[in-house]
Amino acid sequence: RVLSLELNKDRDVERIHGRGINALDIEPVEGRYMLSGGSDGVIVLYDLENLSRKPSYTCKALFSVGRSHPDVHKFSVETVQWYPHDTGMFTSSSFDKTLKIWDTNTLQPADTFHFEGTVYSHHMSPVATKHCLIAVGTKSPKVQLCDLKSGSSSHILQGHRQEVLAVSWSPRHEYILATGSADGRVKLWDVRRASGCLTNTAHNGRVNGLCYTSDGLHLLTVGTDDRMRLWNSSTGENTLVNYGKVCNESRKGLKFAISCGCNPEFAFVPYGSTIAVYTIFTGELITMLRGHYSTVNCCVFQPHFQELYSGSKDCNILAWVPAPREAVPDDISEKSLPQQHLNPAYEDAWSSSDDEG
Repeated sequence: RVLSLELNKDRDVERIHGRGINALDIEPVEGRYMLSGGSDGVIVLYDLENLSRKPSYTCKALFSVGRSHPDVHKFSVETVQWYPHDTGMFTSSSFDKTLKIWDTNTLQPADTFHFEGTVYSHHMSPVATKHCLIAVGTKSPKVQLCDLKSGSSSHILQGHRQEVLAVSWSPRHEYILATGSADGRVKLWDVRRASGCLTNTAHNGRVNGLCYTSDGLHLLTVGTDDRMRLWNSSTGENTLVNYGKVCNESRKGLKFAISCGCNPEFAFVPYGSTIAVYTIFTGELITMLRGHYSTVNCCVFQPHFQELYSGSKDCNILAWVPAPREAVPDDISEKSLPQQHLNPAYEDAWSSSDDEG
């Protein structure tokens, strides 16, 4: 299904942002609601489900924190993330030097953390049960840890020499955090200890993106040296997979995605105005997804249906969906088709060998 991803002509995502889209996140509980954050400071929440049941539909914006909202971010929103355990809360961080914790129902910030410099990236652990720490990468070389329980940001990890552009918690170990910096280094920390565990000089340029594989065993990094590297996350060794030139001109964090539940696993990497799809363990460039008119800043994978959503400087969010296996002839009326819950592309998504008799 991932190999047949194509731009879905029948699905639009309502256009709300007046400037480029920097960040997307789909909640992990149902995989139904998506957040976007833009250069205009605006945050939008979309419902991805096809409520109309028609073949062509638009994913509607349910609400947005727009320019007129009293608590809107003053500058570009760089990261948005759902609270990992339910949709009642989400987080956003911005070049206005703040991280905000939002109550989804009231659209009011439940808490705001202030920093001395620009905030490039933040992340909450998808698996933590014993802590509520949000890791934050800012213009400072110190990695900040904000505690949702106490409302303080007293924990600091010191070791990088320049600004921290990317942060990501391990999906396997709740105390392990990966950080990437403009100093070219990637660090893996056990946040229970003050000192960093592992340090690698990963790139000959700024490390501006990192992403764990879904099992947490490997970490993929991208840098402004136009390289992508795959690391063994327990030993810190470079696996030496060669992805060729991965063009990366971003001056800030680059939000790329890794597939989940696929074999082999794929990486979806913004590459100019396209998205490059690589097989992670062989380095093969499978395809380039073309459809945006300008630089792609972010993409997010929807594992329930193996779909991809991407956000660009062109203000558009595009949906990339596996091509349907068989085209339905035009002369068959809609009534005679089986009543699908969703778009025909999903027809075979839930079939099991029992159903197929």
